[in-house]
Amino acid sequence: MASERPYNDYYNYLKEHFGAVTYKVSVDGGFTCPNIDGTVAEGGCTYCNNRSFVPKYLSRRDSIRDQIRQGVESQRKRYKAERFLAYFQAYSNTYDSVDRLEECYREALSHPDIAGLVLGTRADCLPEPVIALLETLARECYVAVEIGIESVHDVTLKRINRGHDFADVTDAMSRLSGRGIHIGAHLIFGLPGESHRHWLDTARVVSELPLEYLKLHHLQVVRGTALAREYFDNPFRVFTFREWVELASDFLERLRPDIAIARLSGSAPPQLLIVPQWGRKKHPEVKQQVKQTLLERGTRQGVRYVTSPGPSALSL
Repeated sequence: MASERPYNDYYNYLKEHFGAVTYKVSVDGGFTCPNIDGTVAEGGCTYCNNRSFVPKYLSRRDSIRDQIRQGVESQRKRYKAERFLAYFQAYSNTYDSVDRLEECYREALSHPDIAGLVLGTRADCLPEPVIALLETLARECYVAVEIGIESVHDVTLKRINRGHDFADVTDAMSRLSGRGIHIGAHLIFGLPGESHRHWLDTARVVSELPLEYLKLHHLQVVRGTALAREYFDNPFRVFTFREWVELASDFLERLRPDIAIARLSGSAPPQLLIVPQWGRKKHPEVKQQVKQTLLERGTRQGVRYVTSPGPSALSL
């Protein structure tokens, strides 16, 4: 029989690691992205409007320490959190000179309530000197690198103007692995051209990566993006609430059981979101509905997990 925790959740992953209720505090370090500044491409990924997933209270005009102070006060009051991680969330947070990166990271760590760093980034923004810096910091505190995979399929990555391929993901994770750095990742399901078969196969592929935790997002079409223009010109299907709950449950059954689940949906601001219009109350319900679905099935994360020779994906 499935237990009351049918999947390995991130809340307990952090609590077990730190021995206390631990939450991330979002930070905008003032970085940019090689897919925006022209280094890799221009215009950014087709789905991306950074304002849709960065908390509105963040301002890069504030110092990192001031941002953390505000975030710590808020998270402590809201969640009764006891430990905190500085979450560099906006854009690509390993994309700058090593000296500037270290300055920003150490400013965050100078706050007495910060126990470590979580760095959202891209697979192509992890050169060896940056990884060496992270390895050094990881000897002093908790350091996690959260890589946006988005899709394991190169055809999709090209279509969304990602600017790198899946081989870059496997390369970056192999170079991070074994150096005291915790590894997380982010996936988007529902990107045009992919199918249910490909999303389920993604569970097999990412299970072969050295991941500790994973975020799952359903595709959201938001204003100010190339994907929004594509949607208005030629609308494509997006998930209904129930379809997403079922897919997330199917995916978890096939995922390696020790990978912690940090998110099961995204939640763009209403003023930016075009589709799907589930209603704001539906997003907190996703976690509960997935849990209930797995319990009703008498199943749990990893029950259908099978090992494979390596992280290669189906062709589209």
